[in-house]
Amino acid sequence: MSDTSKDSSTATMASQLAPAEPRRALWGLLSRKQRWSLSWRGGMILALILASALLLVDALVLKGVYPFLATTHRVDTDVLVVEGWIHEYAIRAALKEFQSNHYARIFTTGGPVEGTGGYINDYGTWASVGADLLRKNGLANGSVQMVPSRVMDRDRTYGSAVALRNWFHDHNMPVRSVNVLTEHMHARRTRLLFQKALGKDIRVGIIAVANVDYPANRWWHYSEGVKDVVSEFAAYLYARLLFFPSEPAHPRSAARLSPVHD
Repeated sequence: MSDTSKDSSTATMASQLAPAEPRRALWGLLSRKQRWSLSWRGGMILALILASALLLVDALVLKGVYPFLATTHRVDTDVLVVEGWIHEYAIRAALKEFQSNHYARIFTTGGPVEGTGGYINDYGTWASVGADLLRKNGLANGSVQMVPSRVMDRDRTYGSAVALRNWFHDHNMPVRSVNVLTEHMHARRTRLLFQKALGKDIRVGIIAVANVDYPANRWWHYSEGVKDVVSEFAAYLYARLLFFPSEPAHPRSAARLSPVHD
């Protein structure tokens, strides 16, 4: 037998006869275990998987959430509804929408303007503000009807839609469909809440006016864009999953709901 073989056999026997290293220490508070770890090849594969996942998040979330919220889906109707709180650039878009299509009438909705301390009169509501801006931008006075709401709470959009439903009811105006115009990422939630308020017998279309302060395809580069996406997505989830409105006994009771925030 060669010297090398003898040395190997001796080392093997020594390792077998050597006392086993303790698997616990510090009165059993620590234990020693064998473990597997990633090789360099495994680390490379994991890095590629994570990079692919990040690209998928970019495609589905960053580029998908804005068009999901700022949806536009018109229905065939001659009634256009405009949320009165929107900025003047959106008011001009509403006027263009009205004049470019076959609408017979335009309605503005909205509750008390913030900072007024609550409902004072109809002229202190966003419905009135929106109607005035439409006239200021060239709409004929007889074409617009303001429908104010007295609701000033977390359910303002729904309260405005209920006020509109009640106006239709009180004026015996049969309506089968409406298009609602609002600002960009508020659109999906607006459509959902108007549909809840108006009921299944009235089809609700939605028109989203793009924000002029930042591009839709780069919203995450702007603090205002990030704030809008986060707040609107959370508000939409609330409206979709947690909002269960109680129907008022009479249309006008919607104007007397206690304050709650949109």
